[in-house]
Amino acid sequence: MPVITLPDGSQKSFAQPITVAEIATSIGAGLAKAALAGKVNGKLVDTSYVVKEDANISIVTEKDPVALEVIRHSTAHLLAQAVKALFPTAQVTIGPVIENGFYYDFAFGRSFTPDDLVRIEEKMTELAKQDLTVTRKEISREDAIQFFRSIGEEYKAKIIEAIPEGETLTTYQQGDFIDLCRGPHVPNTGRLKAFKLTKVAGAYWRGDSNNEMLQRIYGTAWADKKALEAYLNQIEEAEKRDHRKIGKNLDLFHFQDEAPGMVFWHANGWAIYSQMKQYISQKLAEHDYEEVLTPQLVDLDLWKKSGHWDMFGDDMFTVKTADDHLFALKPMSCPCHVQIFKQGLRSYRDLPIRMAEFGCCHRNELSGAMHGLMRVRQMMQDDAHIFCTEKQIQEEASKIIRLVQEIYKDFGFEDIIVKLATRPEKRLGSDQIWDHAEQALAESLREANLSFEVRPGEGAFYGPKIEFHLKDCIGRTWQCGTLQIDYSQPSRLDAYYIAEDSTKKVPVMLHRAILGSFERFIGILIEQYAGKLPVWLAPVQAVVMNITERQEEYAAEITHFLKKQGIRVKSDLRNEKIGFKIREHTLQCVPYLLVVGDREVETRTVSARMQQGVDLGSMTIENCLNMINAAVALRGKNSVGGKEN
Repeated sequence: MPVITLPDGSQKSFAQPITVAEIATSIGAGLAKAALAGKVNGKLVDTSYVVKEDANISIVTEKDPVALEVIRHSTAHLLAQAVKALFPTAQVTIGPVIENGFYYDFAFGRSFTPDDLVRIEEKMTELAKQDLTVTRKEISREDAIQFFRSIGEEYKAKIIEAIPEGETLTTYQQGDFIDLCRGPHVPNTGRLKAFKLTKVAGAYWRGDSNNEMLQRIYGTAWADKKALEAYLNQIEEAEKRDHRKIGKNLDLFHFQDEAPGMVFWHANGWAIYSQMKQYISQKLAEHDYEEVLTPQLVDLDLWKKSGHWDMFGDDMFTVKTADDHLFALKPMSCPCHVQIFKQGLRSYRDLPIRMAEFGCCHRNELSGAMHGLMRVRQMMQDDAHIFCTEKQIQEEASKIIRLVQEIYKDFGFEDIIVKLATRPEKRLGSDQIWDHAEQALAESLREANLSFEVRPGEGAFYGPKIEFHLKDCIGRTWQCGTLQIDYSQPSRLDAYYIAEDSTKKVPVMLHRAILGSFERFIGILIEQYAGKLPVWLAPVQAVVMNITERQEEYAAEITHFLKKQGIRVKSDLRNEKIGFKIREHTLQCVPYLLVVGDREVETRTVSARMQQGVDLGSMTIENCLNMINAAVALRGKNSVGGKEN
């Protein structure tokens, strides 16, 4: 007689084993109709799952966040069913859930076309409307291999052969389509109401470039059409904001095959980069950091001793000298900062030591993983390491969190999602050390009045970490900043300080990054503001335009004056109509457009307007300077032409 405990703490007893669907029915007809899946002792299961023993049960409906996983998994199978119905010779391979959707890989004799995707999606809609019951069945390993080979699905047979013996295998059937899957799935295809196929791409079997090329069809699925429409609108908006397109239009940067994954910064892009670096340097000074610089090329032995070679060896570039000695381009700066810490005798009175670097780092990313500025091989990290005592961890963590908040706010990001990743199964250090570290990070977040999500088991092997995720103006999230506690690396690299009792002690090392990498953060900023950066970051803050050649000298004088005052300004003295010039510089996202004609020359003024088309009227050049400087000082509070956060 299983006793079922529901989320509200109430209990129900049953005389015999019972399915999740029957439990939902016993609670209410409305819940039974809405049920997509269930959770039994925290495990996600089908509604057909039979509960035989006492258990904690919750019914999963469309309102539950976890429901999307079930919906998307089931829609991937619907996609496979539609492809098999339209293209019987196609072989199915795998179809997992991914962020915001799903994909399914197929082996087929020709490439799928955009017209094929339209037909496939129409077939999916037809199959969904048939409201086909989805049935789960356990099957032996031998029977599964024999069955899939009998219907020509060789890839499925290979997948099964790779599954360890003794593992329970299950198939799911809807109509005449049968697929190998762990599940869970929706009870019937009628529950799949909001989906869209998005693209087709190539993918190697098992992700190995030595294997055959398959075709991967991507799609997205949501609980209802309103959510689907919102997502498709977000994608459309994201395409308009693509930093690669905007970067080209605004002459910010480019990539080329001779240096894959490494940025060629143009003058406009480098102006943004330099302004960010200057701003961060100012913040570091205000928060008592020492700014340092360490070599890019470091003996491989140091990376082995620090543990990075074992962890990141495949992602590191190595260089062999003429005498066959191996060096590595640094993927991060932490071992080098330990070397600076070790120079001279350190006392507990010296701690904390806050060491920051704009470190040029290299990582051997796969070619297919690189994506504009978002994932590169050469990057500049705003890397910092704080060497402190155990007692100083919480205070230093709190200071870092405040600094993170200040900086994100100045860049226009105030919606910050915080996650605390705690101890993994395989880790260094005692439970007592981990208790202290996790408690210190959690308390520092509470002190900052930040709500946070705990991610059990997702910390680094050497310590827990805080992750800072930014939400942009169209609802996307980006992980940028991290704060990690490290008990391992200082010890491995023989770092110590003299404690109050005159003994040698290993310092605690806090790793922190705020922007993450300059390249990626600039990419995020470009997309956040659709290229219309706030005045303090804009590569060109103002452009001075003459109406006729009679004002050339005065326009040049104004440009020179503003430039001497630190404004990033250019003049446009071309023999073009003023309307043409205004439109061109508006499209170039210049915040302030300053026009001079005969009247302005006579009155020693400028006619100012903003890129959004707002006419600011006539003003003296001193007032114009004050206006621009006031906008610069606002930082994150103002977004010229961009979307407010």
